[in-house]
This record gives sequence, structure tokens and C-alpha cells, in this order.
Amino acid sequence: MSRPLRVLLGVSGGIAAYKSAELVRRLRARGHEVRCALTRSAVAFVAPLTLEVLSGRPVDQEEYLVPGVAHGPEIEEAHIAAAAWAEVLCVAPATAHVLARLALGLADDFLTTTALAFTGPVVVAPAMHSAMWEKPATQQHAGTLKGRGVWFAGPVEGPLASGEVGMGRMAEPETIVAAVEAAAGSGPLAGRTVLVTAGPTHEPLDPVRFLGNRSSGRMGFALAAEAARRGARVVLIAGPVALATPSGVTRIDVVTAREMERAVHEHAPAADLVVMAAAVADFRPRRVAAGKIKKEEGLPPADIEMEENPDILAGLRAVAPRAVLVGFAAETEDLDRHARAKLERKDADFLVANDVSRRDIAFESGDNEVTVFRRQGEPVFFSRRPKPELAASLFDLFTATLSDRADRETSPAAGPR
Repeated sequence: MSRPLRVLLGVSGGIAAYKSAELVRRLRARGHEVRCALTRSAVAFVAPLTLEVLSGRPVDQEEYLVPGVAHGPEIEEAHIAAAAWAEVLCVAPATAHVLARLALGLADDFLTTTALAFTGPVVVAPAMHSAMWEKPATQQHAGTLKGRGVWFAGPVEGPLASGEVGMGRMAEPETIVAAVEAAAGSGPLAGRTVLVTAGPTHEPLDPVRFLGNRSSGRMGFALAAEAARRGARVVLIAGPVALATPSGVTRIDVVTAREMERAVHEHAPAADLVVMAAAVADFRPRRVAAGKIKKEEGLPPADIEMEENPDILAGLRAVAPRAVLVGFAAETEDLDRHARAKLERKDADFLVANDVSRRDIAFESGDNEVTVFRRQGEPVFFSRRPKPELAASLFDLFTATLSDRADRETSPAAGPR
């Protein structure tokens, strides 16, 4: 259970505002205090009285001055008082208009003046039609806010108010609650550092060609997002993929296996948990052609000399001796035997194995089905499910191991490792 927080919930004018009542209920159920602030247009979608009853506090709208709370009968500015009271500012739903005002620093109502005065973590849950979300202006404003450290919960793909299906639907309340707790550093992994690798590596043959694999990076990105939601400081080392960086995650882009190895060795010593979800190429061309290899020059692929890439996970125990190490294995046959052997050979704590010969859970799929082999305990099987859901199940295992290890290290009977 995370520590209780004081959450100022800003609600802007979109159809998703009806979910704000459930969001308040879930925040209160987690032990958090909630104060709501509605924009002028939000009152057309949700009644202030509803949020007042659910939150147990008066709803802020357009009042500028209120009797002083901290200064007796004196008058104080309401938005300054609200900014001082809150530990986290969450705007859900955040319309395209509100995102623009937040990015530009405009302050023309209670919510935006409070946001401008607020110095703590900010979480936004965008909600709009996909055409609006995809507009360059909206993406520029979102990028500006992310650059300032604002956490984004969603948007997600799903049914829209127009009846269409697309990207722009507001994230579900439980996702937003998790983002609020993570932004405040109050999740179960608060104070922990998690390193995740994701995606493929590309090994150049010449200036225009490379050897690679079909990894989409989705599983690794889902794992990084889950670690951030649980409050960890997350470093994501990503191969060449076209995926958005999860909120609260520091991303480092690499291309080749050797670049990934350097980045891992730089950041792993500070990590409590290292999750090697990337599909690193086993081999690379010994020599990279300076110019494009021409078909008419008669150099078929069989004549290209190869050499081994570094096995990043196998050498990681020496780099990060105190970290919990997690490896991934994509197999096409005899999964159990190969996975057990890799667990031992690579000196990992967990080996997550999946059968990529099945098209329904292959690299490009949004779902996955895995068996987790572990150094202590029997294997755990997770049936097919969406990768974000699987990431949460995996982190339940990883977090438990981290907690057990921390308990052993702090026990009076524990000796040096």
C-alpha cells in the first residue's frame, strides 16, 4: 500500500469527465485525500456536487479568493492555497485545449493558475478524438510537457465518443491511480532503480543494409512502463523501434549489440533489478562494407564473414552483483530444456521463455504467453494475455524477490554476501 497523498484532480470538459467520479472513488479507496478543480466546460459533463460528495471536499471552480486556512481570518488566493496543499496534480481528462494551455504556461482559470503555481509532480490523462491527438500541434505540446517531466497516463486505443475506434481514449481509472502513486514516488518500487532493455539490435552489413530480428520492443516497453507505475526510477535502453517512451522513464536509444552492452554496463551497477528483454543479435558481420554491396559484384550473403556479439546477460553478474537479473529467451522448440540451461549458463535469477513459433504470440503480437524459470522455486506459467497485463504479473514476481532479498540483507542474522 502506498503512503497517503494529497491529490488535486483537475477535470476538463470532455465526455471522459464522467470517469472522474470513479477516479475520485478509487483514489479515496487507496487512502488518498482528493480535492477537485473543474474547468468552465467540465461542469457540462459532470456535476460539481457529485465530486464534492465523493471527495468529501468543496469543489474548486472559479473562485479566486477564499478565507485563509493557514492564516486565520485573512484572505488568501485560492489557487496558491491549492498548489501548496497538493502533493500531486492530476488532470483527467486532459483535453487538447488544456494540454496546450499547460504547455504554453497560460493561466486563465483556476486549474491552470494552480498548475502554474504548483511545483510537485504532474500527471495528465489525455482524452480526445484520434485525429486531434495525432495533430502535430498536440504532439508538440505533449512533447513539451514530457520534456518538463510531466507524467502521461495514456491515451489508449479503444472506442471513442464518435463511435469510432482509435488512439485517444482516456486511460482507465486504475491506470491513472497507479501513475499518480508512481509520480509521487510512493509505489512499491519507490527508491529502487530498474534497468530494462527492449527491442532488436541492428548489425550493419553496409551503409544501407543490416542484420536484425523481428522484435517489436512491446514487451520491454510494457515492462518499463510497469516499473515506473510502481514508483521505480527506470532506465530503458531501447534498440531501433518506433514506440513512444512510457511516462516517467529515462530512455537511451542504441542500434547495435555493442552499443547496448556499453549502455547496460554504464547503468547496471546502480540498478536493483535488470530486465534484459531485448532480442540482441547473436552475430554481426566481421567487416562492414564502406559502400553499398552490389548484386552484380557477385558477393552472396554466404561469403560474408560473421563473428559473435557479446552475451550481455552472461557477463552481467560481475557488473551488477547485487541486482536481481532477468533474462528472456525466445524459443521455437524444446522450450523447457533450453530455458533451464540458459538460466544456469547466464547466472540469472529469472529466465522468461516464450515459444515464438506460434504466430498468435510471436514478436509482432500484442499478446504473449510465457513460462518463468527461476533459480529458487518451480517454473510459473502465464497464459496468453496482453503484454501490459503480463508485465504486471511478471513484476509481481520480481518485486517479491527484491523484497525478500532486502529483508535478508537487513536481517541481524544476515552476514556479508
